[in-house]
Amino acid sequence: MPKVLIAGASGLVGNAAMHHFAGLSGWEAVGVSRRVPPAIPGATVVPLDLLDAEACKAAIAGMGDVTHVVYAALQEAPGLFQGWLDEELIERNATMLRNLCEPLFEVARLEHISLLHGTKAYGVHHPSIGTAGLRVPLREREPRQEHPNFYFEQEDYLWDKQRTHGFAMTMFRPTVIYGGAWGNNMNPLPVIAAYAALLREAGEPLHFPGRSAEPVVREAVDADLVASALSWAATSTGARDETYNLTNGDVFSWESVWPGIARALGMQVGEHRPFSFAKELPDRQGGWERLVSKYGLAAPANLLEFVGENSLIYTDMLFAGPRPGVPILNSTIKARQAGFADCMDTEDMFRKWLLRLAEENVIPPAE
Repeated sequence: MPKVLIAGASGLVGNAAMHHFAGLSGWEAVGVSRRVPPAIPGATVVPLDLLDAEACKAAIAGMGDVTHVVYAALQEAPGLFQGWLDEELIERNATMLRNLCEPLFEVARLEHISLLHGTKAYGVHHPSIGTAGLRVPLREREPRQEHPNFYFEQEDYLWDKQRTHGFAMTMFRPTVIYGGAWGNNMNPLPVIAAYAALLREAGEPLHFPGRSAEPVVREAVDADLVASALSWAATSTGARDETYNLTNGDVFSWESVWPGIARALGMQVGEHRPFSFAKELPDRQGGWERLVSKYGLAAPANLLEFVGENSLIYTDMLFAGPRPGVPILNSTIKARQAGFADCMDTEDMFRKWLLRLAEENVIPPAE
């Protein structure tokens, strides 16, 4: 029986992957994470700090039956963006992967490793490249533009280890990911859900918080779609030693999906009121505490613990105006030609996750 080890089981991708693999017939799923997520039927999560090499050795010693790895663990710095250029943070993320894999190579015969990265592999975030140095759409075949990036450290480490251990490898570069895991670094969904719940409790409609004077073309990817791609790559010979962009397959603007988000929450669309989530939402802590108590929510009473402080910063970026130049869009032709053709209507994705959060009693139900 194939057994997948998922690093970062409480994270946005890792949690979706845990649910996905645990629901697949014939698969066994085990996850590791510093923060243990709510129980997942059919899966096991082991508390583990990947920066603790000795703890990793002890935990991995009994995992000789692992055949596949999904590496979705990530450490970010407070403030988010500054950490993307921080050499110390780059080394920490590289160390985390090594601490997991070195003892695993000693006890298990791995068949496949999936590595989760993202669009920053193209250097869109780095001053030496930025939007001016990119060809749109972003394509996996473009040569690496060298810049400090832990993605490259991790990839090069695994390519080197592959020569000795013979496992297959797939790198994924999803665009902005949306899902139900809360308290993470870069998930806008809980931020939007908390903002909306507080407005509704105050008797307000769902005001549009965008800070751009004009619509901006954007892309998204559903965490469940990423999880589906991970299971496809685990067994597909076509995905062996390849890199793939991932998106839902469509484009959207916040203005276009906002009415659908409002309907999913049982709200009307309000006015255009620019809003900074990072600066203004933490001031609603008292209202959030009352909301959690009133509805007996499963979400934490600490608002920042629920939304994730870095997610507030990230969401502000996503609701900001256009970047200079053309929109940064990703080609997904390569994945489709290789056999992964899953797609998702982005407005439907928002509705799905908001309804699921309500069903799980994380946010109040729509009235």
